[in-house]
Amino acid sequence: MASDLLIVGGGPAGYDAALAAAKRGISTTLVEKEHLGGSCLNWGCIPTKFLLAAVAPKAELEGQQKMKTGSGEVFVDLPALVDRKKRHLEATRKAMAAELQKLGVEFVRGELKMIGAVKSVFEVDGEPKTLQYKKCILATGSRPAAHPGLKADHDAILNSGDILSIREVPKRLLVVGAGFIGLELAQFFSRAGSAITLVDVAPRIAPTEDEEISKALHQTFKRAGWDIHTGVKIASLESVDGAARLVLEDGREFGADKCLLAVGRLPNSRNLMLEMLGAEVKGAGWVHTDEHLLASPTVYAVGDVNGRTLLAHAASSQGEWAVRHFAGEENGAYNPGPIPGCMYGAPETMRVGVMEAEARDKGMDVAVSRAQLVANPIAQAHGATGGLVKCVWSEGKLVGVTGVGHGVASLATLSTVMVRQGWTRKQCEELVFPHPTLDEALRSALLAPAK
Repeated sequence: MASDLLIVGGGPAGYDAALAAAKRGISTTLVEKEHLGGSCLNWGCIPTKFLLAAVAPKAELEGQQKMKTGSGEVFVDLPALVDRKKRHLEATRKAMAAELQKLGVEFVRGELKMIGAVKSVFEVDGEPKTLQYKKCILATGSRPAAHPGLKADHDAILNSGDILSIREVPKRLLVVGAGFIGLELAQFFSRAGSAITLVDVAPRIAPTEDEEISKALHQTFKRAGWDIHTGVKIASLESVDGAARLVLEDGREFGADKCLLAVGRLPNSRNLMLEMLGAEVKGAGWVHTDEHLLASPTVYAVGDVNGRTLLAHAASSQGEWAVRHFAGEENGAYNPGPIPGCMYGAPETMRVGVMEAEARDKGMDVAVSRAQLVANPIAQAHGATGGLVKCVWSEGKLVGVTGVGHGVASLATLSTVMVRQGWTRKQCEELVFPHPTLDEALRSALLAPAK
């Protein structure tokens, strides 16, 4: 078997790269060992949004109850929700395979066993197959991390993929890890009826976010009844009589019907022997890439596996760019500009560009302007007035935006454009925002006095 371009991995990076290559008439083979769509479609972005959408009416009702303008109850049929999610994923994978076939991409279900400069060995239907190519795009993604003493048994102790398929809401859910994966899933199960205990070694929840955002999230989840413990060290986590038991180094114990391990991601680069190609593999297996996303002269490494930005849209951008570079359309360094990131649920978060602490650490000239959502009519209408939008300025130009609260993820695209283009206050003043919208919270933050 031979192609001009071999793509390994059918997640956002690999699949979008395959589409980009096919549309340019490049002979392309895509190899995926499991499901098209990768973690994003099958065990991450999309399934979690199905769960969060199911409890969104409850969050809306909570707002109206708080304002004393409505009351009622919302119940989640978890088995029906899991079945609906499964049907959607199956239909999406089928549509993706059909698109590949329509565009002439050769799709092979197989697992990479040994990678070479222009030839690699795969296991297909239990048999070794050799594929030849001019260049390869390695897009093997990442998987849930496991640490010594913190491993899923897929029964009482679950990883993020396991928990998406359980059919009964646990009365007590222990969540280890307060990043976005843990926080989104904890939000769903909290509103579905679970009592949440959240534990993280970091000093605050959402530790990679702006400190004001983390503080606002902590306050919101504390009011929701979560038992939150940050800055702690875990002595042991085990399954005892079908339930999870966690012991901290200070002796405190927590028990739960189920435990979700959300302690980060690890790259899928095991046993590939990339070093034989001259590639540099760092830490847990992150594949180092140069300014052209090349790990070696003939192998690009894109998406989660290179560790640059573990987000689906970042992976897609890298995969498509690698194809353009292969086709001779790109000659300079890969530079996508600021990459937005969001957490979903109620509340949401968004961020793009440089945050305040990061800017100060870099020695930048920093000014900050902000606006509280309590002043926004849409937030008021939904009874969800907690939160803020915060803008970071340097030398008169916008370099970062972050926010937390009702619907703020919808501000991410415009914020990305503004940060990418380095807007000035005058440009922000000249832009007409529609009224009444949540977007006006961004406008208020942009035009507030910067200090």
